[in-house]
Amino acid sequence: MKIGIEGQRLFRTKKHGMDFVAIELVKNLQLIDNINEYFVFVQSGTDKCLQSSDNIHIVEMEVRSYPLWEQFILPHAASKFGCELLHCTSNTGPLTGTVPIIITLHDIFYLEYFSLFKSGFTNYQKFGNMYRRFVVPSVVKKSRKIITVSYSEKERIAKFFTINDDRLTVIYNGVGTCFAPITDTEILNKIKETYHLPEKFIFLLGNTDPKKNTKGVLIAYAKFLQNCGIPLSLVIADFPEASLNEILIKQGLSHIRSKIICLDYIRNPDLPAILSLSSQFLYPSFWESFGIPILEAMSCGTPVITSNVFAMPETAGDAALLIDPNNPDEMADAMCRIANDPELAKQMAEKGKNQSARFTWKKMAQDYLKIYNEVIHSFK
Repeated sequence: MKIGIEGQRLFRTKKHGMDFVAIELVKNLQLIDNINEYFVFVQSGTDKCLQSSDNIHIVEMEVRSYPLWEQFILPHAASKFGCELLHCTSNTGPLTGTVPIIITLHDIFYLEYFSLFKSGFTNYQKFGNMYRRFVVPSVVKKSRKIITVSYSEKERIAKFFTINDDRLTVIYNGVGTCFAPITDTEILNKIKETYHLPEKFIFLLGNTDPKKNTKGVLIAYAKFLQNCGIPLSLVIADFPEASLNEILIKQGLSHIRSKIICLDYIRNPDLPAILSLSSQFLYPSFWESFGIPILEAMSCGTPVITSNVFAMPETAGDAALLIDPNNPDEMADAMCRIANDPELAKQMAEKGKNQSARFTWKKMAQDYLKIYNEVIHSFK
């Protein structure tokens, strides 16, 4: 069988969640399937993170406009290479084309909570949400199979699109084998030096998306410093310093600025060491359809605080402290509990490793391969 996989953003330098899922899918298909032939369609870029093999061909297509790339170049290429199925991996897909498609809907928050004028979103994010809002309902309607990443999100998708058949299924994400406790002092010291990290700190993977709840974390962190008596620094990754300062000024929290280290984008290979150095990991999003960073932190033996809403409890199980993301006092109390109780931190680390071990990229790829075979054989 000839199978196309959309991987438009995979060669960009700064990758995020959906990109890593698609990369791991391709890498693991290379390991488990030597029968089918794959064509992975990517936008040309500098980070060549995937290589062609005997049955997996990386096809680079240089078109800077994402809508043009997806709506015209992608379906044409899938047809040109004789694909019997096209897997669109990142929430959207082409409206036209002769090749049957399946789509991975990681989430549909952009459909449920979309507002063109809502504050907190960049213009780029607003355009992306507007584009997906226009495209996705039609793509879902024409897809032979819709895959999502948690049962929490499956329920939301089924209700939103009124899907009551077996076209909608769940395939869990995984966690990379590189995420494990790093104990090599040479590696840890190099990471400390590279990122100017303190000896002990609380770690937050932020970004400018309002759902990441960075403002709430800063309010909670100020309460932690005031009430807990343990002056751990807060390290925030992938969050602009100007945005940090703006929040602190508006919230009257400029006095805690000296305790916060604001980092730019962190390379994925450096994350296991940073997580291993962290005393605790914060992931108190307002909404998530899965939450891969939860598992990455757990795999590194780092205690996790995450939200008690959407798919985060499903991902974290009983291995994290679950808090109301709208309650800074509750968040601060959770930080304080871990900081003050080494035995609790140790128990959470062990539970976390067991929980994260349930999710592997190999299992994800095996599940997708079953879907590919099922869909293609259904119309032969």
